[in-house]
Amino acid sequence: MMEPREVKIKRLAMRSMRRGIKEMDLILSAFAEKNLSALADEDLSLYDQLLSENDHDLYNWVSGQSSAPEAYGNLMAEITKGAHGLTRPN
Repeated sequence: MMEPREVKIKRLAMRSMRRGIKEMDLILSAFAEKNLSALADEDLSLYDQLLSENDHDLYNWVSGQSSAPEAYGNLMAEITKGAHGLTRPN
């Protein structure tokens, strides 16, 4: 059975808030709140996949300490826009 879009968005929002490190809780929950409902189904699936990545890797990608895999490039760019001030001083 296919997961209804509304259920998927709620599940992804919850997974965005319940991370391993507080910084990623803040960054991803802010992104989820502002953007999930507007994402295309394909992008929601990519975000779902991204949430399976290690938090330390995600933080390194957002903070620019390392490059995200190409598949996540555009998505990480959008997440990073909202993370300014959380990953480095304003």
